Amino acid sequence: MKDGKHITLAFESSCDETSVAVLADGREVLSNIIASQIDVHKVFGGVVPEIASRHHLENVNPVLDEALQEAGITLDDVDLIGVTCGPGLVGALLIGVCAAKAVALAANKPLVGVHHIRGHISANYITHKDLEPPFLSLVVSGGHTHIVEVTDYNHCTVLGRTRDDAAGEAFDKVARVLGLGYPGGPLIDKIAKEGDPNAIEFKRVMLEKESLDFSFSGTKTGVLNYLNIARQRGEEINVADVAASFQKTVMDVIVTKAMLAAERTGHKKLALAGGVASNSQLRSMLQEACDKRGITLYCPPPILCTDNAAMIGCAAYYKAKAGLMDDLSLDANPNLPLEG
Repeated sequence: MKDGKHITLAFESSCDETSVAVLADGREVLSNIIASQIDVHKVFGGVVPEIASRHHLENVNPVLDEALQEAGITLDDVDLIGVTCGPGLVGALLIGVCAAKAVALAANKPLVGVHHIRGHISANYITHKDLEPPFLSLVVSGGHTHIVEVTDYNHCTVLGRTRDDAAGEAFDKVARVLGLGYPGGPLIDKIAKEGDPNAIEFKRVMLEKESLDFSFSGTKTGVLNYLNIARQRGEEINVADVAASFQKTVMDVIVTKAMLAAERTGHKKLALAGGVASNSQLRSMLQEACDKRGITLYCPPPILCTDNAAMIGCAAYYKAKAGLMDDLSLDANPNLPLEG
């Protein structure tokens, strides 16, 4: 406890960002330190799990020290330790979980394991102090594309999910074949602003009529086929047009499904979350669609869209408030289910 406020120390290491954050009363960020590995993995065109784990091991203690120093606290001030325990890369998760458990044991502090996606959703609580469940959440990231009904701070139901590639994964793959580099999402978003989103007609995969699930592998394959045919014919490829058309196709599907979920459930609040939540076209299209239907759209800033420990700390705080604590037997689970 510091200045009468409940202090949460949180760890996040599910993929390629090592992050430690300190929060007061669950929603006030005192520090949120992120050590990114983008430059490390860029040369490989994607995250290499073994290299990610090694860098987490090197980064976690310095990042912890910086987070405590920036927040102006010591471990004595901490009331709770939260950590991402899944899903994610198992080696990367283990570094964060082991670090959190070590601190919890050494400082004699309670421990809470957090689902990574619940963390992403919780980023909206930090940004929007008025937001409370129930509401719908659209989670769009490199590993997940979910429509989630959030019934309270610690319970949710998945209404729709991707059956193959997540949206962010499809963006990375298309960016790679376009020669844009890694990470693909921001690069496609940037160059798409220079292209015509209606230049090329790519397939919009909507699945069964009433389904809220997603499928992006067919759209991705359509882009690959278009590029291969154009190259075989010796035709010039307008990269900006391809990027813009692909991006609009994916976002059309995502927004359509989100609005169908809102109509079906009657929710008038929609929270956007995940790494792809920072995509400018997705935000613009969602805002327009929500405005037409009287739905309030909540979006976190880009720094809270990426993997970060502040969102984990917020989720840990509300989990602890409900008495849902863990102990030192907590382990990393790369396939941790969201529901339950």
